[in-house]
Amino acid sequence: MVQDNPNLISKSSMRAMASTSGARGETVHEIFTKINNAKDKPKKIEVLKQYDQPYLRSLLKAAFDPKIEWELPEGTPPHMPNEAPLGTEHTLLKNEVRKLFRFIKGGDNTLNKIRKEQLFIQVLEGLHKTEADVLIDIKDKNINKKYKGLTSEMVKEAFNWNDDFVKKS
Repeated sequence: MVQDNPNLISKSSMRAMASTSGARGETVHEIFTKINNAKDKPKKIEVLKQYDQPYLRSLLKAAFDPKIEWELPEGTPPHMPNEAPLGTEHTLLKNEVRKLFRFIKGGDNTLNKIRKEQLFIQVLEGLHKTEADVLIDIKDKNINKKYKGLTSEMVKEAFNWNDDFVKKS
């Protein structure tokens, strides 16, 4: 029988580390692809509810709420796509959501237009290529063209939102 080595962490700590190390969860692109691949509206809503998190709600609100205006030019900005393999040298869109207020009209009035565009390009270059594409589609409010069935009506139904993209009372 192997004896516990006092110089090592406990077995329960090792199990806890093993269950979390490398666990990145799905990217926003992977979640949207699952919605795209779901067969019908109820299954699409089920996928959306399964991944319901504040970051996802924020991204979908930014993608569909017509009152949210991005202070960035339409289209793909000139940037170097991050070709690093998924799960390696890049940031995750779900972690970058907290920075996106800077690019929304009225979100950060201390930055000029050029600086906002530079910062947006930095965010894109830090993301995996697929997530950068998702962010560009969200900014341009055409995410529903890339992911079949991901519509404002479906999102409002899944999250019980009204036409103002807030929870119904």
